[in-house]
Amino acid sequence: MSQYINFPKMDIVIQGLEAVEIPKMYKMTQIYDSNKIDDPGAYIRKMMAEYQGVDKDSFKGKRIAVTVGSRGIPFLPDMVKAILDTLKEWGAEPFIVPSMGSHGGATAEGQVEVLEGLGITEETMEVPIISCMDVVVCGTLSNGAPVYVDKVAMEADGIVLFNKVKPHTEFRGPHESGLFKMVAIGLGNHIGASMFHSLGYMNIPRLLPELGQVFLDNAKFAFGIGVVQNAYDDICTIEMCDKSNALAVDAKLQQEAKEKIPNFKFDNIDLLIIDEIGKNMSGSGMDPNVVGRNMSETFRGLPGLPTIRYIFVRSITLESHHSGVGIALANITTRRCLNSIDWDATWTNVVTATVLGSGGSIPMYRENDKEAIVTAIKCCSGIDFKNARIVRIKNTLETGHIEVSAPLYEELKNHPEIKYVEGPYEMEFDDEGFIVDRI
Repeated sequence: MSQYINFPKMDIVIQGLEAVEIPKMYKMTQIYDSNKIDDPGAYIRKMMAEYQGVDKDSFKGKRIAVTVGSRGIPFLPDMVKAILDTLKEWGAEPFIVPSMGSHGGATAEGQVEVLEGLGITEETMEVPIISCMDVVVCGTLSNGAPVYVDKVAMEADGIVLFNKVKPHTEFRGPHESGLFKMVAIGLGNHIGASMFHSLGYMNIPRLLPELGQVFLDNAKFAFGIGVVQNAYDDICTIEMCDKSNALAVDAKLQQEAKEKIPNFKFDNIDLLIIDEIGKNMSGSGMDPNVVGRNMSETFRGLPGLPTIRYIFVRSITLESHHSGVGIALANITTRRCLNSIDWDATWTNVVTATVLGSGGSIPMYRENDKEAIVTAIKCCSGIDFKNARIVRIKNTLETGHIEVSAPLYEELKNHPEIKYVEGPYEMEFDDEGFIVDRI
């Protein structure tokens, strides 16, 4: 089921807008570590062939479930196909299990649609995709909480955990978004994701490795493959693990992911313009590790995160299938953006993640981009309304290429890790008041 809202046009009376000007903009590049794996699919094939931690002959005739989640990862179809084809070479009968908790509207059909949007289909992968929201209890945690795992995966002869490893959006610990979050939230389906989130974000860093060990002890874990991306959204590390070292490898990749995460190499932003947010990029739509605010409000004020007064979100990614999770982290958006959101899917995920307040709210909206930008600048009390510190990015995975306003450019033009590309130029708008893309 989908539910959209036709938000009405608002005629807001705002005094003093005539004093606001949008400064000229500059295109710049932030410099990060650019090491990457050029052909991740080929890398995985070679890695699996050479890995000594699993007995390849033991896979003959076995039905093997391979997890695929809802996160957008470069070369995702190539990597998944490499795992599946190698398993076939070992004599296995692999299939895909969508592993994304309550995403896709918390329905089996919706999760297949999410995978399709990522290029993962039965035709492209040449294996079945078996989507089912049923779960079984794999074991219990020390506090008595059950560990739920997808029923189809548990009935297979083996489970391959494949996932992106990155810092979580709501908590900090040695294990965050990685192989064992794929178990707790992904393979837990809607009921498991709801149960684990209900334990409280403050407890998850302690309980996640415990849950991982319960899974390793009670499920037919075949092996895991974790993927880390650099700040340019390129894949820089891929590692394979088995039962003997899975927790250690997950923690190692998590530490590397923290070191590689994109960030702003400057502070004090009056207005951050984000062209798109989406579940394919972050569980919070926009990565809290980049913007410094998250839905459970545990990140605000943490050292090392930027100070951003207002955030303007322009759109939701197509790959999100209209899930607007993360829009509540914006201070302002447009009516067009809000009208594109499926609120059933959005609020299902918000409730599952237990972030009702800051997760389910609807921000102020204006009729177009220009109105939203001018309104946000007007609300930046205490600044020169003609010289706002504005930053624009495509999304929080792509902070290498940025636009900054003239006041920020003057501050950053001699920065050793930020390079000038183009400018100055006026921010361009079409006849309806929406930004003409430049980044």
